Amino acid sequence: MGQEAYDIVPAPSEKTAPAEYRIGPLDVLKITVFQEPDLSLEEVPVDASGNILFPLIGQVAVAGKTSTELSSSIAERLGERYLVDPQVSTIVSTSASQNVTVEGAVQKPGVFPLQGPTTLLQAMAMAEGPTQTAKLGEIIVFRRKEDGVYAAQFNLDDIRKGRAANPEILGSDIVVVGNSFAKQLFRDFVALSPVLATVFVRLDGN
Repeated sequence: MGQEAYDIVPAPSEKTAPAEYRIGPLDVLKITVFQEPDLSLEEVPVDASGNILFPLIGQVAVAGKTSTELSSSIAERLGERYLVDPQVSTIVSTSASQNVTVEGAVQKPGVFPLQGPTTLLQAMAMAEGPTQTAKLGEIIVFRRKEDGVYAAQFNLDDIRKGRAANPEILGSDIVVVGNSFAKQLFRDFVALSPVLATVFVRLDGN
């Protein structure tokens, strides 16, 4: 817990803009090429591998890109052979990858879609709150980063009472409520993947 947890799962800040959404598998995109109706597509599904098929240029890897990055990539490829200074706009019309999983000692465990910026308290509300036997001081958020999976532990009671910041939850995060279940899940991760174990951060000191 403490600052180390917020280094992994930071709270929203007025000084920093929310992270721009990154496209994921099974999302649906709307891609518009200005003054090129034949190249403008209302629904472009992202396949399970994170790719789309686009007229003229074929397969495009889109997973992990922001809308701005994808627009620039498509414009660059179109401009190489087909169009002069193409203007491309991309909108994520359906998001399938922006979900949070809430497990453990909550009233309604499950996978919930994120509608814009979401905090830990809001994620808990989606699961209808903790059970009466939940360990409020042992809420663990698992987050996958480029170099592995990290775990950060928070005290929900402190967050509710304003004694600690309310961390921001991102798509694909897993929130686990309850001491024994959460710690066992953490141990299972480490046991199943000794290589990844080196990049786990255990914050409870036990």
